[in-house]
Amino acid sequence: MAELIDGMERMRIVQELVPGKQITLAHVIANPDSILYKKLGLNPSVDYSRSGAIGILTISPSETAVIAADLALKASGVELGFVDRFSGTLIVTGSISEVEAAWRAILEYCREKLGFAVCEVTRT
Repeated sequence: MAELIDGMERMRIVQELVPGKQITLAHVIANPDSILYKKLGLNPSVDYSRSGAIGILTISPSETAVIAADLALKASGVELGFVDRFSGTLIVTGSISEVEAAWRAILEYCREKLGFAVCEVTRT
């Protein structure tokens, strides 16, 4: 819809989230700086110096984050950092191989059993 702003016609765009069955982000942060754990609000009593990686995943419908958290914990030795059934965010910590194994298990299950569209695992 075009509207007049400051004497000029400008296009106004309204964006909406239409949830589908999808995983839009499955990222592994390898060897993160220790400040990142603190800034993410992860449990301060845990010694993250031995974990080696942070994994972040976004999924919709958002309630599926609970299933993804369960799959991650069963697939590898990751620690659950954060799960939000309202935003579809899952954060785990562990070794690089543990986080990657958790993401592979989640992506495979969601694609094969739930019919989700899934992204590739990315890594920095």
